[in-house]
Order: sequence, then C-alpha cells, then structure tokens
Amino acid sequence: MLIAIAFGWFLSISVRMIYPSLLPYLRTAYGLSLTTAGLLLSVLWVAYGLGQLPGGLLADRVGERLLLILSSLIAAGMLTLVVVADSPVVLFVGTSLFGLGTAMYGVSRFTILKDIYPDRLGTATGVTMAAGDIGNAVMPPAAGILAATVAWQYGFSFAVPLFLLAAAGLWLFLPARSAVPSPTDSAFDPGEIVSMLRQRVVVHAAVLLVLWEAILQAFIGFYPTYLIDVEGLSASVATGLFGLFFAFGGLVKLLSGRAYDRIGVRYPLAALMSVTAVGIAAIPFASGLPSFVAITVLASGILGSETVVISDLTGRLSENSRGAKLGSLRTFYIMLGALSPVVFGGAADLGHFDEAFLGVAVLTGGVVLYVLYYIDY
Repeated sequence: MLIAIAFGWFLSISVRMIYPSLLPYLRTAYGLSLTTAGLLLSVLWVAYGLGQLPGGLLADRVGERLLLILSSLIAAGMLTLVVVADSPVVLFVGTSLFGLGTAMYGVSRFTILKDIYPDRLGTATGVTMAAGDIGNAVMPPAAGILAATVAWQYGFSFAVPLFLLAAAGLWLFLPARSAVPSPTDSAFDPGEIVSMLRQRVVVHAAVLLVLWEAILQAFIGFYPTYLIDVEGLSASVATGLFGLFFAFGGLVKLLSGRAYDRIGVRYPLAALMSVTAVGIAAIPFASGLPSFVAITVLASGILGSETVVISDLTGRLSENSRGAKLGSLRTFYIMLGALSPVVFGGAADLGHFDEAFLGVAVLTGGVVLYVLYYIDY
C-alpha cells in the first residue's frame, strides 16, 4: 500500500517538474515568448492550487482510494493531450487540466496514510515525500535526455504508461473504504476558515508560504531556460543541474525537519532563506559549470523552508476539519505564488533576465528580515 501511494506521488510531483526542463522545447515548438511560457507555468500551478480544497472535500465524500486512482487516470489522459497538442490553446488546456488532476493527489495522500498507519504516520509520510524528491531528481533529467535525443513529446509521453501503472497499483493494493461520512459530517464551514485566518501564527505562516511559493516557482520555472539560453549550457547539463537541485533538496528537507523539532521555526527558516538568497543572487555573476553546481546546491535550501512552516502550521490547526483548513491554505498560497512565473517571464522578455533573478534574491532576503522581525517561535 505504501509503495503504491508513494509511486503515485513520485509521478504527480515530478512530472510537473518536467515542464521547466522542457520549456525551451515548448517555446520553439509553439513560438512562445518568455512571458507566455511563464504564463503556461502559472496556469499549471494555479490549476494545481485551485484543486487542493475541492480535492480534500471530495476525499471526505467519496474516499481517498477512488480519488487517488482518478487523479492518476486524469493525469495520464491530460498528459496525452499535451503530447498531441497542435496549438498553444490545446497545450494550455491540457496543462491546466493536468494540474487539476494531480491536485486531487495532494491532500488525499496525507489523509489515507493517517488511516492506514495511525501509529507510524511520520515514517509513512517521510517515505512518500522522499519518493517525490527522488522523482524530482530523476524525472526532469530523463525527460531532458529524451527531448534532446528523440523529440520533446517523448519527454512527456514516457510518463503516461507510468501513471496507468500507478492507477492499477492503487486499485489493487489500497483498501476499499468501509464507510463514507455523510454530507453533514464533512460539510465545509467557511466560518472556521475565517476564524483560523484571524490567528497570528496562521497569518504569518500564510505570508511565508505565499512568498516561498512565489520565489520557488520563479526560480524553478526559468533556471533551466536561463542556463541554456543565456549561459549556453547544453540541455542535458541544464536538466542535470535541475535534478541536482531536487536531490540536495531531499537532504535539506530531512535536516530542516530535525532542526524544526529541536529549535523551532525562526532560526532554521532564516538560515535556509539566507543561503537561498546568496545562491540566487550569484546567478548573474556566475560563469562555468562548477559555479552553477555551487549555486544549485545553495539554492536548494529553499526546499526545506516549506517543511519547517508546514510542520508548525499543521500542528497548530485544530483536529476538527484539519484537512479542509489545510486544503484551503494550500489553495491560497499555491495560487498566489504561482503568479510569479508570468511576471518573471515578462521581465526576461524585456531583456532583464539577470535583473529578474536579482529581484527574486532581494525578495528572498526580505523573507529573512520578515522571519527575524516577526517570528518569535
């Protein structure tokens, strides 16, 4: 059961990360400007964010097993649509529906693990999240190699049968839900969300998560493109560096989680974002592969930031309707943060690629100041 859930998440997150790796090929195939390419990434992540709360509510109504299977099947279908798209409009439609489909995996994977492993939830969640990190490190470089050696369509299409395999595994191994709550038991109460947003720690967490998402999406959305178009690195090297970013990010998540358990939010988060700011700020001044390896390692610090903030936030939410509350917050910060790629792409289109990265670095430094000034826990 755990392998089936972890493999589904491996695909759900890592195939979304293929988009930045193949962005140069999509721009060439469809004649997209950097602004339009950024809009494509924003559409993907806005759709993913939009589906978080409905996905959580549907899991309460119909059960996680059905929703996880449907998520994998929809992802396979919409990825096929992206592969055969004959116009930018079809590409955008397929991408948005792919984002919505994978969103159904987001909250459900947590709630079903709690049902299956009530006494070992932390270990089970860690295994699942680690599978996602492995996917992010492996799948984008694999897609980049296929795009460079065969065609960009193969960079997406090789994942379609894997999604079908994931759906089959979920259907075979996950337990059928014995009872589904009545609509009144799982009803969504907006009043609880409003009350939650009045809490000081929740407001701080929401601000930090919005800024984190905006910084992350701007960086991962255009880092491979920058390495190829501006620095002249090959596509295979650029996607290899992109995979290295996530490989180190997995280690950073483990270390940041332990740091949070020991000393709280403030200092681990400030340290992670400081290192990230230095890495991103160095991008316009770097030259040569060794320097970009160092930058990639430093920038991976941002991947541990969500671990710290989400761990603290989840522990503070009341057990009553925790899934709906967490789903609503995820919808909020993912959708707002997902707007950054189109802004970043617009700046790059105007010839300010380097300045755009410096702006992201300044924003990251602003997060450090926010943490040191406002966070005291």
